[in-house]
Amino acid sequence: MASVVDARALAGWLRNQGLSTAGEVALHALAGGQSNPTFLVDAGGRRFVLRKKPAGQLLPSAHAIDREYRVMKALQDTGVPVPRMLGYCEHPEVLGTEFFVMEFLEGRVFMDQSLPGVPPSERGAMYRDMNRVLAALHGVDYAAAGLADYGKSGNYFARQVGRWSRQCEAATIPLPAAMRRLMDWLPQHMPENDTTTLVHGDYRLDNLVFHPREPRVIGVLDWELSTLGHPFADISAQCMSWHIPPQLWRGIAGLDFASLGIPTEAEYLRMYVESTGRDPSGEWDFYMAYNLFRIAAILHGIAQRAADGTAAATDAIETGRKAAPLAELGWQCALRYAK
Repeated sequence: MASVVDARALAGWLRNQGLSTAGEVALHALAGGQSNPTFLVDAGGRRFVLRKKPAGQLLPSAHAIDREYRVMKALQDTGVPVPRMLGYCEHPEVLGTEFFVMEFLEGRVFMDQSLPGVPPSERGAMYRDMNRVLAALHGVDYAAAGLADYGKSGNYFARQVGRWSRQCEAATIPLPAAMRRLMDWLPQHMPENDTTTLVHGDYRLDNLVFHPREPRVIGVLDWELSTLGHPFADISAQCMSWHIPPQLWRGIAGLDFASLGIPTEAEYLRMYVESTGRDPSGEWDFYMAYNLFRIAAILHGIAQRAADGTAAATDAIETGRKAAPLAELGWQCALRYAK
C-alpha cells in the first residue's frame, strides 16, 4: 500500500516551523525507502526531504524514525557528513505517523556498486572516500556528541542476533531454512573481541550521497538501524557486496575489479585497518555470516509487510524474495568459519 501524505497539513506544519511561507507544497516519492517512506518536498522555492514512519501495524522495534533524526542532528558538526536536520514531528495527527524534515542534498546516489558511467580512476577514489567516512564514524566520540545513551555497550553481536531472530519469529510468513540454521549457529560462535563505537547499521554505497562532480561523500543517509555497537559489524556489512552477485542484489561479486578501478575486498579492508588500527580479518567469516543473516532478516521483514499490504516500496515482494538466497550465502560463510 503506497503511503499518502496530506500536502495541505504538511504545508501548515512547515509554516508553523518557519521553514516555508508557501501556501501549497508538492511532494514526490523518492526511490528506495523500503522501510520509511521518503519524499522530496517543494515548498515556495525551497526543497526538503520528508521521512516518515509507514502506516499500519509494524514489527517490534522497527522504523525508529526518532533515532534517525537524533543521530543525524548529533553528527551535524562532526567529521561525518550528514544532511542538516530541520524539524521533527512526534504527533501522528499531523501526517498520520511521526516524521522529520531535513535538507535536500544536491548530489549523486548510486544503486549499482560497480558505478557504471564513472571513470575507473574516480571509482577508486569514491571507494576510498566511502572507507574514510566509515573510519571517521567509528572514531566519533559518541559521548561528547550527546549519544552516550544511544545504545548499550558491549555484547553487540549477541544482542543483534537475538533482535533479528525475534523479529523473524514474530513474522507470519514462512522462514527460509538457511535463516533458521544461522539463528542456531550464530549464538554458538560469537567472537571474543568486543569494543563499542557509534555504528550506522546499514552502511553501503546506495545510502551515500556523493558530490555532483567530485568523488567525495557529502551525506550519509538512512540511519534507522544506527546504535552503539561493534565497528566490525559496519565494515563487514559494507563488504557483503564483494560476496553477492550483481544478478542477486546490489553486489559486485565476480566482477573484474582491476579494469573497473574498484578495490578488492582485501584492499578495501586494508584501508580500514590502516585508518582505524582495528583488524577484523581473523573472524571475517563470522562477521560475514552475521551480516548476511541480518540483511536476510530485514528483507524477510519487507516480505512480511508486502504480505500485510503495508510495504512502502512497490518492489517489496521481489525484494523480500531475496532473503532466502542471501541467507544461503551466509550459511556458506558459517561453514567456512567452522572448518
